[in-house]
Amino acid sequence: MAGHIVLAPDKFKGSLTAQQAARAMAQGVWRADPTATAIACPVADGGEGTLDAVVAAGFERVPARVAGPTGAAVDTAYARMGVRAIVEMADVCGLQRLPSATPAPMTATSYGLGSVVAQALDDGCRDIVITLGGSASTDGGAGMLMALGARVLDDDGSPVGPGGRGLAEAARLDLSGLHPAVSECAFTLAADVDSPLCGPHGAAIVYGPQKGAEGDQVVALDRALCRWADVVDVATRTDCRQAPGAGAAGGVGFAAVAVLGARMRPGIEMVLDLVGLDRNLLGAKVVVTGEGSLDLQSLRGKAPIGVSRRAHKHGVPAFAVAGVSTLTSTQARAARFAAVRTLHEIEPDLQRCTTHAADLLSIVTERLIRESTPHEGENT
Repeated sequence: MAGHIVLAPDKFKGSLTAQQAARAMAQGVWRADPTATAIACPVADGGEGTLDAVVAAGFERVPARVAGPTGAAVDTAYARMGVRAIVEMADVCGLQRLPSATPAPMTATSYGLGSVVAQALDDGCRDIVITLGGSASTDGGAGMLMALGARVLDDDGSPVGPGGRGLAEAARLDLSGLHPAVSECAFTLAADVDSPLCGPHGAAIVYGPQKGAEGDQVVALDRALCRWADVVDVATRTDCRQAPGAGAAGGVGFAAVAVLGARMRPGIEMVLDLVGLDRNLLGAKVVVTGEGSLDLQSLRGKAPIGVSRRAHKHGVPAFAVAGVSTLTSTQARAARFAAVRTLHEIEPDLQRCTTHAADLLSIVTERLIRESTPHEGENT
């Protein structure tokens, strides 16, 4: 395996899954050098596509049918290896699961996430990783806790409604019915958000608008999260509202830390460990990563940057291929990319870059490999 090429792309959103991108890259590698050994290691950053990435790495996909963010049933899954389970929130009740892509900022719930976690517990899993990217809800994780057996009650002792709107009526958290296996389980949250639960840098004000909340709705959601923090404080005798990552996934981070005893880890770092990137980098000649768009947001913890940093630690050159890139040469060097190539360089029509992404990705990868890895016996 010495001198092999590692292909570790994230998804090209709207065009290719990470697995499809890796296959397209592999075609390019083999055209450039039929003798090359290419190892596919699709990656993700903790959001959409994480489940597929860990299944491609050898985890078993376990089907689940639960409530999506608005209560409608969705067919999802978790990934399992031994007693470890990986649950991707985006696939269960994330923005991609909103019916007709219609936001529901006040009523979207994390209940389905808790349902999948409960199924994993029932199946004997005791090491549960929850990836928090791409959530549709701002319910402070109350829905997740309800699905795990907790009760969130109003002043009259009745269960509150779903989402942040229901959270505004929360007066008491009853944990007496919490799933008994919770106390036997280690929970890890994979998230790239370090914001607190509420306040000017919290879940509602910073991320609420991305989930469709406007004006007064943002204010109401923040107020509801503050109320919820007080309720959880009383029930758990701990105040986690300012904990880094408490605001992740609309406050799921807060509930998981305060009630489930979860610990936080950066999403991309957790996923790269799960898919075994370091193992694949041992003895590698180069690694090729990428995603649909490389931009300033990519520099704040997206998958290709994480891959590049890991490759640098192993002394392996990292090349990036994207649909488009707005990174300057200085930014690309700071991200430790040996080079950045784009589909747009060979196809000016952005629509065709989307519809013909696989073919274009193969061509760009082929050119990149020819440029960067001379064949055995060629002059270097």
